[in-house]
Amino acid sequence: MDDLSPAMDLPEHLLILLREQPQGFSEYQLIQRLKQRHCTHIPNLPLTDKLVLFRTHFLLFNALYQLRDQLWAEARGHVHISPLNIRLQPYASGPDALIEEDPLRAYYLDLRNLRDTDEADVERLLASFWTRMQGSDDKRAALELFELDRSNQPLDLQIIKQRYRQLVSLHHPDRGGSTQRLQSINLAMEILQRYYR
Repeated sequence: MDDLSPAMDLPEHLLILLREQPQGFSEYQLIQRLKQRHCTHIPNLPLTDKLVLFRTHFLLFNALYQLRDQLWAEARGHVHISPLNIRLQPYASGPDALIEEDPLRAYYLDLRNLRDTDEADVERLLASFWTRMQGSDDKRAALELFELDRSNQPLDLQIIKQRYRQLVSLHHPDRGGSTQRLQSINLAMEILQRYYR
C-alpha cells in the first residue's frame, strides 16, 4: 500500500481510506490502517499509554467530524461515526440530516479538549467509571467505557463482544497494557452480559 501524502490533512486521508473500504472500519482498525500508511497526523506510538491513546482517539474523531461537516456542506456524503463502525454513506437529506446539537461533535471539534487533557484527567475519567460501577448506574458506565453509549446502531451481545475483544487486544498487559484498565474492561463485560443476553 502507498504512503499517504504528508501534504494532505487528516480528513483527506480518512476520505481515501473510507472510499477504499465501503463496509467501514472500527476505530482501532482505522488507526492501524493510518499507521500502516505512515500518516504523520496521528502519533505513531504504542496505544498502551493512556495519554497517547486518548490523543490518538481525539485526533481521529476531530478529523472525522471535520470530514462529516465538509461532506455534508457539499452534499457529497455522510460519515457514520461510531467506535465500532466508521463508514462513508451517501448524502441524504431529511430524516438522516445532520444533527445541529451534537455534544460529541462539539467536544471533538474543540481543540482545547485535546490541549487541556493530561494524564491525570484520563485517570480521573477511569476513576469516574469505577465510581459509577459501584453505584446504580453500572450499565451506563460499562457502555461508556466500551464507547457504545452513543452508538447509532442497535446493540446486541455480538457487537458488545466484538468491542470487548478489541479493547482486550489493545489493553492486555502482555502487550504493554494496563492491568487496571483490563480489569475495568472485564468488569464492564460482565455487567453488559447481564443486560444483553
